[in-house]
Amino acid sequence: MTTTTANAQASGQFKIGGDLQVNRLGFGAMRITGKGIWGEPDDRDEALRVLKRLPELGIDFVDTADSYGPFVSEDLIAEALSPYGDTVIATKGGLTRSGPDVWPPLGRPEYLRQCVLMSLRRLKLDQIPLWQLHRIDKKVPQGEQFGIMKQMQDEGLIRHLGLSEVSVDEIKAAQQVFEVTTVQNMYNLVTRQSEDVLDYCEQQNIGFIPWFPLASGSLAKAGSLLDSVAKQQGVSPSGVALAWVLQRSPVMLPIPGTSKVKHLEENVAAAGLKLSDEDFKALDEQGKAEASKQK
Repeated sequence: MTTTTANAQASGQFKIGGDLQVNRLGFGAMRITGKGIWGEPDDRDEALRVLKRLPELGIDFVDTADSYGPFVSEDLIAEALSPYGDTVIATKGGLTRSGPDVWPPLGRPEYLRQCVLMSLRRLKLDQIPLWQLHRIDKKVPQGEQFGIMKQMQDEGLIRHLGLSEVSVDEIKAAQQVFEVTTVQNMYNLVTRQSEDVLDYCEQQNIGFIPWFPLASGSLAKAGSLLDSVAKQQGVSPSGVALAWVLQRSPVMLPIPGTSKVKHLEENVAAAGLKLSDEDFKALDEQGKAEASKQK
């Protein structure tokens, strides 16, 4: 499998909200910022090359957030990709930033509205295709946060709504107010605490966006099953981990991120990789065992 012919279309398609079709392998734009997800990237030109390469590789789903930089990721996306054509831009709001790796939530309705209005301006959009609440703020009543989201959708500022790092009960609470079309929780081969959320999303046809999807822990060590499958298929161990995530559920929309074109192409090379049932089950069992050690 070569990166020159690889295309994200091979990962299959999913319709967000039943009407917004994207290729299942997307791109997470957190890493195109500086250290600690703060400030400009070390190599701005390379970050722009990564973004401009996305449509050429069939990646038409880009996930970002106003807090990445802050603002840097959205600005770079607009510079590289606007006007977007068939590319769907998803962004998030509801966190504040005061320094590298600092992410306190702020869910007051007036702040969430500000997040949306400023994202619209930075991304050069008239309507955000998918806007996700980055975290539910425990200090603000859930209903107030969900209510302003529904209001902004009704006003036409947002097409589809999603949530991030939530439980099944929180999804159900939001569903009383608006249609939840995506859920973005941390999930990978060895991080499995959201299995119940994934199962619920599959039942409800909600897109599940696993962030940090390439992690494989000690499973990637030399001589391991993951390593041997990777060598057999001619991809990296992270490529096999990504293929496993894609195969785990038809609602899975992984968004591996990178600031290097080479890594981007390696990820897309795994889009069409199909694991045998035997390899999938063996990796699944090893991943669960690894996850249980981390508890």
